[in-house]
Amino acid sequence: MEENEASQSHQAFNKQYDHTYILAVDQSTSGTKTLLIDKSGSIVSKYAIEHAQIYPQPGWVEHDPMEIYRNVVHAIKEIISRSGISTRQIAAITITNQRETAVVWDSATGLPIYNAIVWQCRRTADLCAELKDQGNEPQVKAKTGLVLDPYFSASKFRWICDQAARHHGNEQKAQLLAGTIDSWLIWKLTGGAVHATDYTNASRTSLFNIHTLQWDEELIELFGVGNLKLPQVKSSNEIYGFTAEPELFADSIPISGVIGDSHAALFGQLCHRPGMAKATYGTGTSVMMNIGENPVPPVNGLVTAIAWGINGKVEYALEGIIHCTGDCMKWVRDQLGLFTDYSEAETQAAALADNEGVYLVPAFVGLGAPYWFPNARAAIVGLSRSSDKRHIIRAALESIAYQVRDTIALMEAESGVPIVELRVDGGAAGNRLLMQFQADMLQADIVKPSIAELSAIGSAFLGGLCIGYWSSIEELHKLAQAPIGYAHKMDKQVSDGFHEGWKKAVQSVIS
Repeated sequence: MEENEASQSHQAFNKQYDHTYILAVDQSTSGTKTLLIDKSGSIVSKYAIEHAQIYPQPGWVEHDPMEIYRNVVHAIKEIISRSGISTRQIAAITITNQRETAVVWDSATGLPIYNAIVWQCRRTADLCAELKDQGNEPQVKAKTGLVLDPYFSASKFRWICDQAARHHGNEQKAQLLAGTIDSWLIWKLTGGAVHATDYTNASRTSLFNIHTLQWDEELIELFGVGNLKLPQVKSSNEIYGFTAEPELFADSIPISGVIGDSHAALFGQLCHRPGMAKATYGTGTSVMMNIGENPVPPVNGLVTAIAWGINGKVEYALEGIIHCTGDCMKWVRDQLGLFTDYSEAETQAAALADNEGVYLVPAFVGLGAPYWFPNARAAIVGLSRSSDKRHIIRAALESIAYQVRDTIALMEAESGVPIVELRVDGGAAGNRLLMQFQADMLQADIVKPSIAELSAIGSAFLGGLCIGYWSSIEELHKLAQAPIGYAHKMDKQVSDGFHEGWKKAVQSVIS
């Protein structure tokens, strides 16, 4: 839908409906949440459902796009039913999503031609290594701000294209649409009318030039995905289209506030000034610092990202991407069976005074920032005869804080800006032991907003700004509630001693 058409349709929509809530869809690596958010910025209702994690081979990770879409539809229906609201009270639907996960689907059938390849997946490591050996990484870095790594979407698109050619022939490629999870959901929710993405998700594909703000033909040719139709790229606060899903709404509702989850959390954390930083603790962890309107070249394992696009103007961020944080705790719970819920994990870990020399390096899908060793493998080191499950749980928990410390140290060194405080969000940010240990490792204060679900809040803020639900960014700052704080308490020498043990553990898996 053209922008002026969308604006006219939305004006008509405004006249007809009582806009009480923003409905945010948070489609993460592990599942889908829907949240109703009111004008005070509070979450008044929430519903969550998990989707299957598919592991065809070691290091491979997939999701079923159809399951994800079914879950989104189900979650929207459930939150409306459980809250007892009318659909006429929904001002807009916003979308925040796991980034880099690649989906390719047939525009004629509306079906994916292969499972979504998840950001964690390492199946294209050889392709990326080959492109790097050919000397292509400087070009990729200069144009996209990203390292040449299987984490990002382009090599995943290529792998799926190769599968399509092998099984269906090259003639099918002309009918194929490609995108990240946001694009897939927008296309489905609009009944196939809109194939679009936002600046943040586009910038994570390794195909988007973050300086020209266009898909880059040289990169498309480099990765061999020229026959895929890529989505139109929009600002996060535009109207993308209107719902046309008969299972959900009798009338259409605007879709706006589309943004990758880590970028949404940065916006939701109100890190709107250069130098402000946040860490989102999820399956992996994104540590991100706002650097303003001028991108800096990516160095030493950090990447330069588009923080968000508003009204066609972008701001940038420096980011460290940690592959495995919350997922490490999930592994200890599900594969080792050492605890049943995360509150129990915190209690077990807190029963020890310290780690007693036990470290877990969670390189299950290689190591991301600041190390970038895609072929590293996980290890537990320092076990003694007296070690028990508490030591492994604590080591897994502490591994999150060590990785964040290493990433922030690199950011401080490259930006020249010391981080006095770190704003945090995500599931693990609710673990008090971890947050205190994080403050001690950083020797800096941790600030956790009293309101949770910052990715959803960030997308809701952007969508709300688009439709006039909130009038300005200044108004958003007035909504902020008193945060929870963690001041560092550990002596720096003790903190550094624990960290030295961690560095030796990391060296054992990369040497």
